[in-house]
Amino acid sequence: MIDPIGADTDPRLFATMSTMRAMRRIKPEPVPEDLVERLVQAAVWGPSGGNMQRFEYVVVTDRDVMTRLAPLWKRCVDAYLATTGALAPEGMDEAAYGRMVAAIEYQRDHFADTPVLVVPCYRFPAPRVTEEGYLASAQALGPAATQRMVDTQERFMALAEGSCVYPGVQNLLLAARGLGVAANITIWHLMLEEEWKEALGIPEDMRTFAVIPVGWPMGNFGPVRRRPVSEVVHLNGW
Repeated sequence: MIDPIGADTDPRLFATMSTMRAMRRIKPEPVPEDLVERLVQAAVWGPSGGNMQRFEYVVVTDRDVMTRLAPLWKRCVDAYLATTGALAPEGMDEAAYGRMVAAIEYQRDHFADTPVLVVPCYRFPAPRVTEEGYLASAQALGPAATQRMVDTQERFMALAEGSCVYPGVQNLLLAARGLGVAANITIWHLMLEEEWKEALGIPEDMRTFAVIPVGWPMGNFGPVRRRPVSEVVHLNGW
């Protein structure tokens, strides 16, 4: 069993990952500009499919802008808590889930005081494939798999975009934890994505992949609660 506090190849990295809780209660004090830049730099260092690097990051620090976004955040959180978030996940203690919901509600009610908000965006480029390339691809895959690719193209593209964005987001979260800054990733904004994009002036053809509140934590970082490795590994096949 791996030591949860990080007595492994790189204790600092493992200790960071094993204590990287979602910190939703944050102080209103500003975060230095150079520290925010370091977080985005960490995100930029993340893997990017095909090294296309088509990501962009909207960073909100202006309190007036944050105040305008607060009603959108509230609507998204309320919609989540009324549906998916109405019940504790299977296997999660009701008391623990109650504490998590309380933190979500606190963040909702104090959103206008959030010091920094990061919105990762991505615009996937148009494919550059020749007719000969398509024919060669179909030959390599075979008729059945080629048809499945056609049928699931929308999902494939969504996953392709996400795989170019979320490694960078994880880097940002790791950097925040390493620097003692609270952060948590959410995608609730997608329920009102058009309104968020309009409020932030994000181009129509640019997709948004998360809203990440960042600030100094009110509480303490501590061990994350996750399923043991033995329960999730399927060695050499399912």
